[in-house]
Amino acid sequence: MRKYGDPQKSGVRYTRRPGAYALLPLDGKLLVTYQGGSQNEFQLPGGGIDSGETAIAALHREVWEETGWRIAQPRFVGRFRRYAYLPEYDMWAEKICLIYTARPVRKLCDPIEPNHTAHWITPESAATGLGNAGDRAFVASLI
Repeated sequence: MRKYGDPQKSGVRYTRRPGAYALLPLDGKLLVTYQGGSQNEFQLPGGGIDSGETAIAALHREVWEETGWRIAQPRFVGRFRRYAYLPEYDMWAEKICLIYTARPVRKLCDPIEPNHTAHWITPESAATGLGNAGDRAFVASLI
């Protein structure tokens, strides 16, 4: 599995955290989320898969929470690993990021996840401006 970002730190205990993330193209733009607060970065919508939840269910839930949009036709395109500190959980995580493409269908509401806002940007902007190298690489492969 491809690894992006900072290397694993010696002496740090990491919790494995699988998550599902979405590439959401529509009409030449890409739906992304901006996470303010502790992160202050643009990201692919998505997040952790809860206990007992499937990756697809997590993808639908996370996209809705972070963008307010409903999606359809998710298709798995790849995965990557990265090591990161998650301040909202006060935890070092080994993130296993499962990447899907999906079709944004309809905006249901504004994002309900605190400090998140939804944005439509060009894929080229996302390929250089998203907050982590793995997200940027998958967007670049979409272009």
